[in-house]
Amino acid sequence: MEWQTRITVNPNILVGKPIIKGTRLAVEFIIDLLAQGWSIDEILRNYPGITVVDIQACLSYASAALKSEKVYAIST
Repeated sequence: MEWQTRITVNPNILVGKPIIKGTRLAVEFIIDLLAQGWSIDEILRNYPGITVVDIQACLSYASAALKSEKVYAIST
């Protein structure tokens, strides 16, 4: 899944948070719904402007963000 075709960042929408293109739904919001136990069907019913592919793109974006995250040890 190439999330770049479905996810965009626009500084004028939601303060530049990544969103599903053509919506004001943040990737973070969709991931939070899934983390709270919402099913994909529940999300689609409540937000009819998005698709399963959009939800998959959110997951792919989150995966890519975590893979690029760097952790540094702090000596105390």
